[in-house]
Amino acid sequence: MTASSSAAPLAELDGLNVTLSGRTILHDVALRIAAGEIITVIGPNGAGKTTLIKVLLGLQRVTRGRVFVRPGLKIGYMPQRLQIDDILPLTVRRFLGLAGRFSRERIEAVLAEVGAGALVDQPIQGISGGEMQRVLLARAVLREPDLLVLDEPAQGVDVAGQGELYRLIARIRDRHGCAVLMVSHDLHLVMEAADSVVCLNQHVCCTGHPEAVSQHPEYLKLFGPDEARGLAVYTHDHDHHHNLHGEVVPLDPGSECASCPHGDHRHG
Repeated sequence: MTASSSAAPLAELDGLNVTLSGRTILHDVALRIAAGEIITVIGPNGAGKTTLIKVLLGLQRVTRGRVFVRPGLKIGYMPQRLQIDDILPLTVRRFLGLAGRFSRERIEAVLAEVGAGALVDQPIQGISGGEMQRVLLARAVLREPDLLVLDEPAQGVDVAGQGELYRLIARIRDRHGCAVLMVSHDLHLVMEAADSVVCLNQHVCCTGHPEAVSQHPEYLKLFGPDEARGLAVYTHDHDHHHNLHGEVVPLDPGSECASCPHGDHRHG
């Protein structure tokens, strides 16, 4: 599900420059987010990815450039990490209740949607890294956003669980019709999950369909040919899914992966 490029964007950045303490963080960056599309911004550490998010959220002033966000746009934000004081007696339910005035039914429904329904009454400090990422995703979805902004959504999630998390994000996009902007320094799974990719290293090195970006000279210069080969051979069997801990759980006989558009149930 992708939006027409001719439709009015949800947000658009053009000629964006950010300089902090005399250091250029972003230079002449352009980004257009249309309704219903998944965009992944990739780049090495220090590339300016988090600064780009802060600009979009209105948390960082720009040195130069145009920033447009559609009036009334609802943004659901999932931070890279969230530090919660160990002495706070918070269950997952109470933690999500701090995000707004949501009913118990709404909180439970969204937790179930992200595959974390069983955590609703667990202490927030006692859940695993992968479980916490699903709770933070639920927190972002609660507001029924037009745009989900996810900063390193697989932070703390093991490799087996990462693919399942990205497919969950795609299902949320399909179900709610929201756009998704994901930011990551990882390459393989996030690129495979995206409609388009922006390769950032202070400036936009290249942008386009994941396959095209993975073969672009600027991408190869930044990440090396081994990364491109790794992306090309990535496959995932859809005869199972992963639980909150990343463990393999077989699908029921005859069932199909809800997110897989391929008849042979493999991505490659």
